[in-house]
Amino acid sequence: MSGAKKAVEVSAALIFRDGQLLITQRHANSHLGGLWEFPGGKREAGETFEQCLVREIREELGVEISVGKLFEEITHDYPEKSVHLKFFICKILSGEPQPLDCAAVKWVGQNELMQFAFPAADAQLLERLKSPDFSWL
Repeated sequence: MSGAKKAVEVSAALIFRDGQLLITQRHANSHLGGLWEFPGGKREAGETFEQCLVREIREELGVEISVGKLFEEITHDYPEKSVHLKFFICKILSGEPQPLDCAAVKWVGQNELMQFAFPAADAQLLERLKSPDFSWL
């Protein structure tokens, strides 16, 4: 089929600590530059989503994580590509997040989350996270 969009598979981490959630800012010169997102990245051939996440978080933030349960799965179509995202609840095992391969790192509370601009693909997830029914442990 000609004109088919490129499909990208992405694994992302929801890392909670002391009632806050870790978000990262995209580099200004990247796709959707300057927006905030949940740390993670593109899955490579032969990797599981979980293996991808461990590798990406190590490269992006310099920390070791354990990958827990799948929290949300979303497919979003951008004009130039289709993105399939899997968001996992993760825990930091060692290290303190540093912006190694992102513009900035920030811990935010549930009431602060909506002050940050995220890619359109994250809208459904953000609705769940800001719901008063969802507890940020």
